[in-house]
Amino acid sequence: MTQIFAYIPFNNGVAEDIAQEYPAAAKKIDEGASLTAVVTGSGADLDKVANDMTPIYSQVIKIDNADLAYPNADIVRKAIENVIPSDSIFLMAHNTFGMDLAPGLSIKMDSAYAADIVDFEGVEGTVLKAVRQELGGAVSTHVTVDISSGAVITIRPGSFAPIEEGSAGGSVVDKSGDAGDLSTKRKFLEIVAAEVGDVDITKSDVLVSVGRGIEDEDNIEIAQELAEAMNAVVSCSRPIVDAKWLEKSRQVGTSGQTVKPKVYMAMGISGSFQHLGGIKGNPFIVAVNKNPKAPIFQVADVGIVEDILDFMPELTEAINDL
Repeated sequence: MTQIFAYIPFNNGVAEDIAQEYPAAAKKIDEGASLTAVVTGSGADLDKVANDMTPIYSQVIKIDNADLAYPNADIVRKAIENVIPSDSIFLMAHNTFGMDLAPGLSIKMDSAYAADIVDFEGVEGTVLKAVRQELGGAVSTHVTVDISSGAVITIRPGSFAPIEEGSAGGSVVDKSGDAGDLSTKRKFLEIVAAEVGDVDITKSDVLVSVGRGIEDEDNIEIAQELAEAMNAVVSCSRPIVDAKWLEKSRQVGTSGQTVKPKVYMAMGISGSFQHLGGIKGNPFIVAVNKNPKAPIFQVADVGIVEDILDFMPELTEAINDL
C-alpha cells in the first residue's frame, strides 16, 4: 500500500479547495493508498482546520508551533522533514507557496520531484505515471516518476474532482513535539493584501470575464452590457490588465484575484493555468472562444466556438427579451 501525505493550506481557519481534491488524486495514484493530511500553523485556526479534515482523511497530522503561524516555506520544510517518512509520496498545491516549499523538500527527503501535475495514470512497480500540460495547456506531456525513494509532487488546483462529503472518520494526531528545531535565516515580515478597486470581484456569484478575444478597449462596454443583463460583474485575464483596459483588481488568476463564483463566463480567454488557478469552488464555466483548441474548453461545462464580439450582444439581447 502506497503511503501518501497531503499538505493542507488554509486561510483564516478555512482550508483551501485543494484539500478536497487530494483524495481523488491519491486514488488515481493507488486505489488502496493510505492518505494522511498534514496541517501546520498555530492556535485556534489550526485546530479548526485539522478537525475539519477528519471526515475526508483517515488521519490528520497537526504540527502546532508559533513559528508556523505565518507562511514561511523554510520553517514548514523543516517541520515536514522531521515528521514525514522520507520514502512517502507528498502532495501539495502548485501555487506560489508550494513552488517555494516543494523543490527544497524533495532535496531534503532525497526523493523525486514532479511539478504542476494535472492527472495520474497509476503506478507500475516503482514508476508513477503522471500528466503535465505545456504551452499554456495546448500540449499534454506524459512523464514518469521514480517513487522508489518517495516523491514530492505539486498538483495544479482544479485538476481533480473535489470530494463533497467525507466519511473517513479520521483522527487528529499531534506531532508538534516531533517538529524539532524550526529556526531559520529567512524571516516573515508581513502580508500585503491586494487592493480592492471599485468592484470586488471576489464577492460576485456571476462573472463575465474577458480576455484577448475582446480585441479593443472600446469593446469592454459589450461585456459590461452582458454583465448588467446577467446581474454580474466584469472581470478579466492578465493581458487586459497589462493593456490597461481594466484595473488590476478585476484580474482573475494566480497573479490577480482568487474568485469563487457560481457561474464563470470565460469570454475570449484561452485558459492558461495561471488564469484557471484563480478560479476556485468548482463554478459552472461557460467558455466562448474562436479557437476550438483553446485549453479553456478542457475545463468548461459548456463550450461554444464563436467570436465573442458576435456572441455577447446576441446573448445580452436574448436575456433582456426574457
